[in-house]
Amino acid sequence: MSDDAAAEAAPDAAPTGAPSGTLPDAPSGSPSAGEERPYAAGFACLVGRPNAGKSTLTNALVGEKVAITSSKPQTTRHTIRGIVTAPTSQLVLVDTPGLHKPRTLLGERLNDLVRETLLDVDVVGFCLPSDQRIGPGDQFIARELAELRQAKRTPVVAIATKSDKVDRKRLAEHLIAIDQLGDWAEIVPCSASRGDQVDTVSSVLASYLPPSPGPLYPDDVLTDEPEVVMIAELVREAALEGVRDELPHSIAVVVEEMVPRADRPEGKPLMDVRVNVFVERSSQKAIIIGRGGSRLRDVGATARQGIEKLLGQRIHLDLHVKIAKDWQRDPKQLQRLGF
Repeated sequence: MSDDAAAEAAPDAAPTGAPSGTLPDAPSGSPSAGEERPYAAGFACLVGRPNAGKSTLTNALVGEKVAITSSKPQTTRHTIRGIVTAPTSQLVLVDTPGLHKPRTLLGERLNDLVRETLLDVDVVGFCLPSDQRIGPGDQFIARELAELRQAKRTPVVAIATKSDKVDRKRLAEHLIAIDQLGDWAEIVPCSASRGDQVDTVSSVLASYLPPSPGPLYPDDVLTDEPEVVMIAELVREAALEGVRDELPHSIAVVVEEMVPRADRPEGKPLMDVRVNVFVERSSQKAIIIGRGGSRLRDVGATARQGIEKLLGQRIHLDLHVKIAKDWQRDPKQLQRLGF
């Protein structure tokens, strides 16, 4: 393809010949023109290599923060459901860790989690960041998804995330590379951080959901993730920012207790939240704490804001950093830490 032709390709047009936001292959049971579509509800899984923008897209689709995001890769460790309720559909998003070549027992378990999740969803969104060339990691995932389509005929929508980070020429080239990578039900570019085509992603994924007599969750529910898990994730997100690249893989967070403080004035409740942050080495502990405890105070201040918004009340956050040597490779410690 010539440079001039690539530059003229519109960023919102998929190279499959179908404009973004349309359905080249109508899902089974789709209504004819003028026929009202029945209510649909089901599950969608966002997959991709680490740091492909899955959690950011989940939050953008839901409209609230339900999955942690970080500039560091491999931050999602729990399957977090974000729920998108529309007049004619309810899309339950399952966010997963990035598929990757595992180097530890934890990495193997995270990959197993992704594969198990893929077998239980109605549609898959494959996230491929526009600011990165398609590489071996993407090809590995594409092969896994091809096997899934053969086994269950699950539709896969390719999503070119982070479209705001590249120009039109680079985006057009990326869309063509995605098209050549596999056989996709649809290719949709979007920018979750800027909000570009997020609604299109939502409607395309929802169009592949099965008919349902009604929503699976109440309209006002955004996630079914327990509060204690979301609190742990908010602390881990705060701890990940501004640290060395190897540290995210070594952080685990456990909420030890949440206790309403007694003898508080009426109308002014306070929740005491005690949280342990586990790392593998003393050098990592020093990074989290910082000089004179300065960094740990920043982590606590950032996490506390998110937790108070989540709980709708003031909290006192008590953070402790502990060493669990080589916990990522120890089955007993992995179980104790919730993996």
